[in-house]
Amino acid sequence: MEQQKLPNATLILVFGILSIITCCCYGIVGLILGIVTVILASKATKLYAENPELYTGFQNVKIGKILAIIGIVLSVLYLLVIFWFISMFGLETLQDQELMQEKIREMMEQ
Repeated sequence: MEQQKLPNATLILVFGILSIITCCCYGIVGLILGIVTVILASKATKLYAENPELYTGFQNVKIGKILAIIGIVLSVLYLLVIFWFISMFGLETLQDQELMQEKIREMMEQ
């Protein structure tokens, strides 16, 4: 029987890469792409585990899943940093560059 490519193997790899690249888009885009990638990779892994001799492209699924996990971690860290900045300085301060510089100078003096 002829081997066929695992469904969504290339998509999983691309989404895994994009989850890392977009983790700096306020963390939300990278987080969403990472979660979708992990779900797709889990489905593809189950399909491959049932009949490994029928499918190719499992390496793309494994790499995509690893990249997605890295993207999720980076996105969560970025979100935490944003929440910390908002809680530390306030939203108004983050929108005004001069006020932000003043607050940072005050922190440095203490």
